[in-house]
Amino acid sequence: MSRPITVLLVDDHALVRNTLSAWLRQTGRFEIVGAAADADTAVTEAIRLQPDVVVMDIDMPGLLAFDAARVIRSRSPGTRILFLSAYFHDRYIEEALNVEASGYIGKGQPPERVAEAIATVASGGVSFAPEVQSRIVIDQTGLHLAGSGRTRTSTLTPRELEVLRYVARGMAKKDIAKTMHLSVKTVDNHCTSLMTKLDIHDRVDLARFAIREGLAEP
Repeated sequence: MSRPITVLLVDDHALVRNTLSAWLRQTGRFEIVGAAADADTAVTEAIRLQPDVVVMDIDMPGLLAFDAARVIRSRSPGTRILFLSAYFHDRYIEEALNVEASGYIGKGQPPERVAEAIATVASGGVSFAPEVQSRIVIDQTGLHLAGSGRTRTSTLTPRELEVLRYVARGMAKKDIAKTMHLSVKTVDNHCTSLMTKLDIHDRVDLARFAIREGLAEP
């Protein structure tokens, strides 16, 4: 008999974690090796536990889920990332693809569908909700968001985009630095680069731009 698929569940709602954990356990196919309520803890636990799959919510306080996924992919190469979210914004899909997530499904899916998705990504496949699948294309370089043109934000690096998200949330540079595990000087450099690329000349206008772009939304 093959061993159970090891899973780390990450969601800031205890009800979601506990309900999904109980359902997956009763199937006999999965071993829930840990749970986390935020992305910072998810990184720590994923590095410690090296699970087969991290099932992670996108909208959580603290470190961005995409930043966490990037660290997990680097520090635990054998771990696959499956995003479980109530939202299907294009920018979320694009960022999920950028961090090479193996799946992105909706929270409205029945537990059977979540279990199927976990098993699929654990075996090396990919699993995307129809709302995501319809918006991605596959070419020789991999998966991409269909019709994604060169917008102002598309010129930004993943790190710059993450800093911009935190700016949109109204966070101070020292808090951004602490959340992203960077120096304040590095965050300041990212903010300078953001303003140069976006042709924006002060932090207030930078925050307004980020909010208009929807980067402060869940």
